[in-house]
Amino acid sequence: MERHLSDKVKKFVTETVGKENCLFDEPMSEHTTFKIGGNAACFCKPRTKAQILALIRFFYENDVEYFIMGNGSNLLVSDNGFDGVVVQLLDDYSDTTVTEEGDVVRVTAQAGARMWKLGMSIAEAGACGFEFGTGIPGTIGGAVMMNAGAYGGEIKDVTESVTVCDRQGNEKILKGGELGFGYRTSAVSRDGLYVLEVVLKLQKGDKEKIKARIDELTEKRKSKQPLDVPSAGSTFKRPEGYYAAKLIEDAGLKGLQIGGAKVSEKHSGFVINTGNATAADVIALTDKIKEEVYKYNGVKLELEVRKLGF
Repeated sequence: MERHLSDKVKKFVTETVGKENCLFDEPMSEHTTFKIGGNAACFCKPRTKAQILALIRFFYENDVEYFIMGNGSNLLVSDNGFDGVVVQLLDDYSDTTVTEEGDVVRVTAQAGARMWKLGMSIAEAGACGFEFGTGIPGTIGGAVMMNAGAYGGEIKDVTESVTVCDRQGNEKILKGGELGFGYRTSAVSRDGLYVLEVVLKLQKGDKEKIKARIDELTEKRKSKQPLDVPSAGSTFKRPEGYYAAKLIEDAGLKGLQIGGAKVSEKHSGFVINTGNATAADVIALTDKIKEEVYKYNGVKLELEVRKLGF
């Protein structure tokens, strides 16, 4: 089904980001790690903060539906697609700078910087504290928004300040308690803000030990997670006092499949796309998982994956 945007919106977006960075009626399955999703009316990739702010202000003033995404590694897009504009902050908006002051290393990164690339730059600078984040598949912007974490570390542990903008395109800097970090949440997500830039504060460390720790965590991920098949990472948030994967496994749901969506046999916390899954398959499967886990031990699971177009 072809999507339609007004000529005014098409013209503004194209002129703002450049024709070469703007796609219309674009399959979102091409832009998510789940490899699922219908078409977006428009898909664009701004390269500067000024372009991002101009888009957001225009969308606000003209009541245009839009969605800002990073790597699409935590996103499920509806089979019906999305009638608005998808703005992707990724490689075109990913500049990173590293500065040192004694034992303190500050890393300033634009929102689209990929976590693994950022992690390797930090390791190369001999700074420690970010090893946990190097294997997280998304961007630093998405990681801050959801306070991403792994192997005992969280983004809140290393974030000094975040430049954000609101839905009207007003820019501001959040620091310390203003960031409101919690488990898989932050003031950014709760207040409907968008990450533009992040400043990380780290300590100098032993470069070889840092790289060895990254290698160790990489091997752990490879051995325990289904990284060779499309998914959106951990499907459910960890309920307090429990692990989602164990709850799913205990309820006898490992390997459960609906259509092309399946509970991974390697890690029950992952719903995977076996090759032809639809968003409807994923929703049917995750609803079934929630129902069965609640029936089995009374724990309510909550999706960690974000949804678009539903």
